[in-house]
Amino acid sequence: MKRTYLAILLLASFASAPSFAQGELQDIPSAIKWTGKNEVVFSYDGTYTDKDCFSLKVSSGLRTKKATGIKAEEKFTDFPLKPEGAVNLCYSPDSTLLAFTRGNDLWVVNIATKEESRLTFDGSETTLNGYASWVYYEEIFGRPSRYRAFWWSPDSQTLAFFRFDESEVPMFPIYSPSGQHGTLRRTRYPKAGDRNPQVKIGFASIQTKEIVWADFDQTKDQYFGIPFWGKDSKTFFVAREPRIQNTLELYAVNPLDGSKTAIYNESVPTWLDWIDGMLFSDEGLYMVRKFEGNWQQIYFLSYDGKELRRLTDGPFWRIGLEYLASDGSVFFTAEGDSHVRKTLYKLSPKGQVTALTDTAMNVAGVWFSPDGKYFVSRSSNLQTPWELRLHDTKGHSTLVASMAAGSFKASETGKLVSITTEDCLELPGVIYYPKGFDPAKQYPVHVDIYGGPDTPLVHDRWVSPDTYKWYSDNGIIQLIADCRAAGHNGRQGVEAIYKHLNTVEVEDFILWAKWLQAQPWVKADKIGVEGFSFGGTMTTVLVSTASEYYHYGIAGGGVYDWALYDTHYTERFMSTPQDNPEGYEGSKVLELAKQYPVNYGNNDGSVMLKITHGTGDDNVHFQNTLQLIDVLQRQGAKFEFMIYPDGMHGYRGYQGAHFIQDNREFWKKYLLE
Repeated sequence: MKRTYLAILLLASFASAPSFAQGELQDIPSAIKWTGKNEVVFSYDGTYTDKDCFSLKVSSGLRTKKATGIKAEEKFTDFPLKPEGAVNLCYSPDSTLLAFTRGNDLWVVNIATKEESRLTFDGSETTLNGYASWVYYEEIFGRPSRYRAFWWSPDSQTLAFFRFDESEVPMFPIYSPSGQHGTLRRTRYPKAGDRNPQVKIGFASIQTKEIVWADFDQTKDQYFGIPFWGKDSKTFFVAREPRIQNTLELYAVNPLDGSKTAIYNESVPTWLDWIDGMLFSDEGLYMVRKFEGNWQQIYFLSYDGKELRRLTDGPFWRIGLEYLASDGSVFFTAEGDSHVRKTLYKLSPKGQVTALTDTAMNVAGVWFSPDGKYFVSRSSNLQTPWELRLHDTKGHSTLVASMAAGSFKASETGKLVSITTEDCLELPGVIYYPKGFDPAKQYPVHVDIYGGPDTPLVHDRWVSPDTYKWYSDNGIIQLIADCRAAGHNGRQGVEAIYKHLNTVEVEDFILWAKWLQAQPWVKADKIGVEGFSFGGTMTTVLVSTASEYYHYGIAGGGVYDWALYDTHYTERFMSTPQDNPEGYEGSKVLELAKQYPVNYGNNDGSVMLKITHGTGDDNVHFQNTLQLIDVLQRQGAKFEFMIYPDGMHGYRGYQGAHFIQDNREFWKKYLLE
């Protein structure tokens, strides 16, 4: 379940609106890469051939020499061969071969001779070689993978791949109304409690075309994480979790005979995230885990599993490992000094942690020079527009580019606010006051929420004032609010939702509404809430069960019965329906919606719910909304509804524009009239 829709809609909606800030904003480079140990190139459009592309040559003391008119395009901008029907073309590390899938089989083609070689021969509608089953694509590999489930060895001699058997995974049909007769998209989609795909891990030799299978029992109810090769191509590392995702095992697999050795094991009472984003040394790997205490920490694990060392001890969250220096120093980004901002830190071999960027700024990206002596950061906060800075690793920096030009001064930006729960958890929010705000007057409020585990909306980073200009111009206060599940309080907050989604999150959002209603400048009976995906679920629950706090809501693409969502995501937090029937029943929005108070006899405009969904959504199926509507209609409820034909999980193009305009009309009607 991903939350990509928000940025898309905001960009589509407000890109052309004039800024209501003092001074001007200007573009800054969008892409950065180092072309040498002391030369870094900046591109505005990402091509590295744009007319404004420039480079900086760096010398000691952060002295720089700028060159303009630079051309530094990538070595490969397209594939030299495009075999018919090829999916997920991927260069071998030595750039002599391309691997791809076709017809759910794995193939390679020699770039010089154009000779194709087929490596598997049993691909079918339910047998997928090197092409991910939907639940792996969505929840484990991620959508950027484009379903690719094969990995080159560093020496270009072996292709490791996952083979998926989907024959026992239920098929879910997605109907499209396009054309004269419509079409049907068939997806093998395991819903909570269903059978998952069975997975085998294979190693295809490029020379012999023979396949060796890893020594895992594919009939076990299990998942495998994103694997990785050792630098010498002699070992393939893969993590495994059972169906109940509270144990993780990391295996070293020999690609020559498929034998495996367990090198790491971890267990917790709730759930475990996959090992991801590691850094590799000659002796072992550096990884981020959170099984000890309330926060994430960095660990070193030797490749043979005999040595495991914890390297940090602090209130870190959302750690991203960035660079491993030759002296063993580890550079990482994390929420440490603040849990709404990320900072770049240096972890010395002696265990000392030092902040290398301004802790008052939120770091969104870093790019290290090949030798690790310099890096470029991209950062901002709610009052400071995005800027690029060049740093050395001794704590010095110099400004390269800033969106703030000349005498820029933000006049109406977001302000951090917070509330505290009864169990002493601090929940952050960002509030935007309308233009000409007068605390002696009262204003309606629009609240943006999500609520899903470890997925915050609140960050201390720059958001163009244009983003919320419509609300400001119409005299509406805008609040972005997070609950404890968002992750600002570490495991204590996130894991409070285990086995009973839609409970403590709802309580936290009600606490936010109570805080708003206690403010003298809020119209206590004019609070609206909006969310999509998990936020759509939350919105429906709030307007149905807490309409004295949230009077109006727009719910998009929500899950209204967790038994209707996929196995891996749902069961991570809820276990299976067979194991936790009470939790599933208690979290079922289809039941909670029976408390929705508006019908045709009492529709006085004081409460209203609007529901939206895309009929082509392959993530949260339109089925959810159809079942919700059936519940509401059975009880004679009055509500609003908008569908987007063939719309996916987030509305784009003309549908996105319509969604925004229609929602504005809703808020005008219910918050302003």
